[in-house]
Amino acid sequence: MAINTNPVRGTRDYLPEEMRIRDAMQNIILRSYLNNGFTKIETPILEDIERLDKSEGGENLNLIFKILKRGQKLDLTKDNLTENDLVDIGLRFDLTLPLCRYYANNRAKLRLPFKVIQIGKVYRAERPQKGRLREFYQCDIDIIGDSTINAEIELIHTTAKTLLKLGFEDFTVRINDRRILFDVILSAGFKEEDILSVCISFDKLDKIGLEGVKEELLQKEFAVENVDKFIASISADNAKGLEGITEYCSNRQVIDQLQVIIDSVEKLAKGKFKIEYDKSLVRGMGYYTGTIFEIVSPEFKGSIAGGGRYDKMIGNMIGEDIPAVGFSIGFERIAEILLNSDKIKLKLEDKRLALLYDEQDSFVDVIEKADELREKGYDVSTILKAKKLGRQFATLEREGFEGALVYGETEIRQFSTD
Repeated sequence: MAINTNPVRGTRDYLPEEMRIRDAMQNIILRSYLNNGFTKIETPILEDIERLDKSEGGENLNLIFKILKRGQKLDLTKDNLTENDLVDIGLRFDLTLPLCRYYANNRAKLRLPFKVIQIGKVYRAERPQKGRLREFYQCDIDIIGDSTINAEIELIHTTAKTLLKLGFEDFTVRINDRRILFDVILSAGFKEEDILSVCISFDKLDKIGLEGVKEELLQKEFAVENVDKFIASISADNAKGLEGITEYCSNRQVIDQLQVIIDSVEKLAKGKFKIEYDKSLVRGMGYYTGTIFEIVSPEFKGSIAGGGRYDKMIGNMIGEDIPAVGFSIGFERIAEILLNSDKIKLKLEDKRLALLYDEQDSFVDVIEKADELREKGYDVSTILKAKKLGRQFATLEREGFEGALVYGETEIRQFSTD
């Protein structure tokens, strides 16, 4: 009986040309981050289950891939087994918790502010659907140890510049502050212990609309009066911008700081992208403590990047609050856009060349010729020459080769660059 060779649901195999584009994207992102003064680190995909469970990761806490204890640690003979008896490790669902653990473990060797890059896979046990996988890449930059709004400005500016380098245009940075949102929720009559639950429901606004949010809040048995007041305040005209929110927010300094961030980013944007206050922005993670932001593009439904400030998360590990803020590009979403959009053209920096040879040619001589071309900056593949060269050239061009050289000839046959 044949074995099923399909990848696990929610994961994907990537063909060579897809990988070429994905690698080019990651190189552009990494180069942009490094160019802006950030330093790359790497953390394990495995995390202690207790840390994951206590990370305030919102609904992602229900999506953790959990790993059974191994060997003598796993005792299946015990009565009334619980999950804690079976599991001690899980797969990371984002890169923020691993970064906080990394900093807590290595802070004696790190300089503050610590401007850091992480590009890696994360895992969420959710229902697979278009644009939503169980295994996917995130591309994060974070600044640890800077409590000023300079960190937000630099992160937004760097992320936006990176998207511009990838070919994106006409995108908008949406920004809010959790402290404003919390005040709006409290002013509607909710209790402080209700805030996170309200935020989790409200974060689904783009998917289920205001009526859907209202229905979910009522299903959670919140008072109808409080739900109606909250929905009304969020539905109110947003034309007044930040000034229109002063009746809900008790901290004028928060509003003023948010306005400085917006003004600063607008100046740096030079008209290439937009930034606007959006009181409906939530971000589902429970660990956010202040500013939150997303980038939306007309090319994709939903956000293509998101982040915010999480000043308490490291403190939960070391007993000393360390300010931190981060921004993550949704790699799979922008990959889908770049692979399928006619509007965005990704400039691939590699120069791929096919060196075609006959069976009677000395393969050692062919490799030596390939090495000569490689020293000139080409990425060279040695390929057996087909009988029908025209058809072979067309195939190589579709695969992304810049041109081909038939061994023994001197002139490279360049393919179309359109």
